[in-house]
Amino acid sequence: MSTGPVHGTWEPRPAGRWEDAFLSGNGRHGALVFGDSDDDRVIVTHHTLVRPGDDRYRRPPQLAAGLPALQDRLLAGDLTAAETFTDGRPLQWVRSFHPAFQTRLRHATTPDGPYRRTVDFTTGEITAVHGDRTSRVFVSRADDVIIQRVTAPGLTLGLSLDPRLPGAPHGLGVGEGAVLTADGALLGLRVRYPGSDLAYTGVTLAVAEGGTTRLAPPGARVEGATALLLLTRVRRHTGELDLVAEGRALRELLDGGSYDDLLARHTAEHRTAYTRVTLDLAADPAERALPGSELLERPESPALLERLFAAGRYHLLSASGMFPPRLTGLWTGDWDTAWAGAFTNDANLNLQTASAAAGALPEVTEAHAALVHGRLADWRDNARAVFGARGAVAPAHTDGESGHAYHFSREYPLHLWTAGADWLLKPLVDHDETYGTRDPRTATALAEVALFYEDFLTRTGPDGNLVIVPSYSPENRPANGSWGAIDAAMDLSAARHALLTAAAYHPRHADRWRALADRLPPHRINADGALAEWAWPGLEDSYDHRHLSHLYGVWPLDEINPYDTPGLAEAAHRALELRGAENDSAHGHLHHALVAARLRDADRVAHALDQVLKGDFFHASLMSAHYPRRDVYNADAAHTLPAVLIETLVQSTPGRLALLPALPDRLRAGELRGVRTRFGAEIDLAWSRTRATAVVRPSRTTRVELRTPSGTEPLDLVAGEDRVLHLRTR
Repeated sequence: MSTGPVHGTWEPRPAGRWEDAFLSGNGRHGALVFGDSDDDRVIVTHHTLVRPGDDRYRRPPQLAAGLPALQDRLLAGDLTAAETFTDGRPLQWVRSFHPAFQTRLRHATTPDGPYRRTVDFTTGEITAVHGDRTSRVFVSRADDVIIQRVTAPGLTLGLSLDPRLPGAPHGLGVGEGAVLTADGALLGLRVRYPGSDLAYTGVTLAVAEGGTTRLAPPGARVEGATALLLLTRVRRHTGELDLVAEGRALRELLDGGSYDDLLARHTAEHRTAYTRVTLDLAADPAERALPGSELLERPESPALLERLFAAGRYHLLSASGMFPPRLTGLWTGDWDTAWAGAFTNDANLNLQTASAAAGALPEVTEAHAALVHGRLADWRDNARAVFGARGAVAPAHTDGESGHAYHFSREYPLHLWTAGADWLLKPLVDHDETYGTRDPRTATALAEVALFYEDFLTRTGPDGNLVIVPSYSPENRPANGSWGAIDAAMDLSAARHALLTAAAYHPRHADRWRALADRLPPHRINADGALAEWAWPGLEDSYDHRHLSHLYGVWPLDEINPYDTPGLAEAAHRALELRGAENDSAHGHLHHALVAARLRDADRVAHALDQVLKGDFFHASLMSAHYPRRDVYNADAAHTLPAVLIETLVQSTPGRLALLPALPDRLRAGELRGVRTRFGAEIDLAWSRTRATAVVRPSRTTRVELRTPSGTEPLDLVAGEDRVLHLRTR
């Protein structure tokens, strides 16, 4: 029986669907492992694999000349004016993420004996054992390669690289080949996209121990071996790839040692990150021992929350490297990936990475930063083309290749969304606060955003305040208006936060940017006593919607909170009460929970968690779905859930620490270790029904306000000196 949280999951049978395949990844390559001992399949993915598309519309629309007229019409009361603010293009999706191929080992015999499929979150290794046959797979963070080792007496199997995956388009140019090597074979698979000079190539080096290897087109056949080692990579490219050079590079990895040596090199990086933060909810050892599919049938079980917390950290880390996670993380088994498998910036990406700072995963933040800073030049193009402004405007969707705002339509005028840059930079600012640094790349981006607001914020309302026009609240509309409106609450919060944060990073310009922020209008409280989604008078709220964009000031910002702005916090809470779930999107429920935690509403957090845990959102892989009943593979719930649990236990700003701010009754006792704060401290928190103890390990000397169920007091911290705090739970 387990005596602590389970850092992995297992199943008593192979995956029958790719959605149930166990996952491994290093932030570049991904692997979906079925664990079938007859037809052993591993689907290979890579962050760069997006389908080419029509380049005619992959630039932002040139609309700046018409902006003043649009602003005039909106301010004059034409609530539908923005519906025609377009260049007439049809809706263009960003380029769609897709799988590469699957490696297949077709065995000649089926072993006897028990079966068990396991993934170890601390190493990223997936193991399938069936009788005397064992398959082990991991994706190396150290060497950027997918590695599989299969052992059994008298292994006899066929090996191939198979591009035939669901949804693959007609017209793919597929070239397959294999050559024998001294101890196995080198397999290559080139796939050229229809009508494009782009291609990707998979290369697998197969090394057999004992037995014989011969060519068996399109792959190879191994007979009588005791073990088979596979090293696989995929490259996206133009022209031809040098297979011999790729094979040589894979062979050189083996000069560094065995499978176990390669695993150890990877584990040194992966385990260090994964184990920085752990959650123990004192679960029943018998429930901890259950396979994941059975545990999912016990939504009230603390063991389930423990395992989903662990799985969420594992999958988030594994999907983050070259880029942060896509809508599907780093994985898909189908070319028809929902919503293009994009980075959806107007909610999903930030929700998925919400635990990065507090959860001590700077690897995730660095991946997020790579996506942001790598496309800043495109953000500048957006500002010039749509708004005629200097600075930068972020798109709502990106495929990783382009940061241009070209995905929009009448119902989704995403090209009008100006809050995106602040929303996407907020995690990078949180990282700087957490580690006491100021990344010059973040400073540069913040200055660009401030410059945009200098040029864009030129119109004023009857009260003399600046007006944000046009304004868009993702992905909602006023009940009495159209999608492009005026003074969306998210836009107001983002503009204010961006200007003030840029001022803090750039003292030379601080007075100018703070003065501009001071001229923005306040939030409006509507007739229902709720924080209005649009501060412009006369615009009516639409409550039944999955997004909670208007509560950006509550989470992730600190603009609205129960301590400094109790009136606005009460209005925000009323807005949360009135918000419907619309189509039961997982991201909507967990976004609701994050806002509720900031507003200290433990019951509402618990209700939102129940909607996800009881809604059949999780596959046996512990990756999640977008909708209930496991409908549409999507990483939002899996990656966001750890952030929700952390926020119920520990919240921080540079000047405040809140312990147990929104503890649900279901979290009766437990221990959260290693969580980081934005004032530079590490915290271990243990609690029971009545008492709690926190050990605060500061790396910086500072004074913060301590908020606990026991009350409020100042907390003086000295770098390197631990503080032990005792408090009541309720």
